[in-house]
Amino acid sequence: MRLLIDAGNTRVKWALTASDHSVPVWAAEGSVTHDALAGLASELKSHDIHAVWISNVAGDALARQLIQILGGAGLPTSALHWFASLPACAGVRNGYREPAQLGCDRFAALIGARHHHPDRDLLVVNAGTATTVDALTADGRFIGGMIVPGLGTMARSLAVNTAQLPPVSEVHLEQTLADNTRQAIISGCISAQTGAIAQAFSQHPGRSPLCLISGGAASFISPHLELPHQLVSNLVLAGLQVAALLETHA
Repeated sequence: MRLLIDAGNTRVKWALTASDHSVPVWAAEGSVTHDALAGLASELKSHDIHAVWISNVAGDALARQLIQILGGAGLPTSALHWFASLPACAGVRNGYREPAQLGCDRFAALIGARHHHPDRDLLVVNAGTATTVDALTADGRFIGGMIVPGLGTMARSLAVNTAQLPPVSEVHLEQTLADNTRQAIISGCISAQTGAIAQAFSQHPGRSPLCLISGGAASFISPHLELPHQLVSNLVLAGLQVAALLETHA
C-alpha cells in the first residue's frame, strides 16, 4: 500500500491506496486536525505500507511530527517522499517565475485536476485555510493564480478583530443583502470567495474553462458560484498518486 498525505495549515488529510492503482481508488482515508495527529499511527499500523508521499505546507515542525508518527507506525524515513514543485510533472508545466516557490499542494492539485480532465482548460480552486485559484490550459500549462484568505479565515478574522461582530461557526447564507450582522459577515465572506474565483475565471485564456473546486470549504462556496464547476474531493491526494505512479514506472 502507498500512503498519501496532504498536510495543510489546519488539517492533515490522508489516503491509502494500492501502489499500482490510479485515482481516486482509496482503500482508506481520513482527516485530522494538527492536535489530533498522534492518533494517526494507530490507524496505520494494521496496513502494509511500503511508501509515503507527502505534500506539506505547514512547516518544519509538522514535518518533524509526521516523521515521528510515521516512524511509530513502522515506517523509516527512507520510505518518505516529500513532494515538491518542479518545472514539470505528469503533464503539467509550471509557469511560476520560480517554479520551486509554487506551493507543493497547489502543484499536486493541478496534477490531480489534469488527471481528472486531461486536454481541458481548467480553473483549479482549493478552498481551505487559504483559497487558491489556479489557471491550467488544455495543453498542461499552469499560467498563474491567486491566493486569498479562506472562507473560515475571513470569518474568524472579522470576529477576532472587530469587537462588535459575533463569531461565525457555521456558514449558511440566507440572503446576499443581509438584515443582521451574522448573515452580513457570511454574505461578505462568500461573496469575496466567489468574486475572486469569478475574476480568475474571466481572465483565463481558455474559451470555456471548467472550474474544479476542492477543499474543506468547497461545499459552502459551490452553491453560490455562478459559473460551470464541479466539486472534486482530495485533488492534492489525487495529484500525489499520479506523481508517485509516474516515478514508479519511470
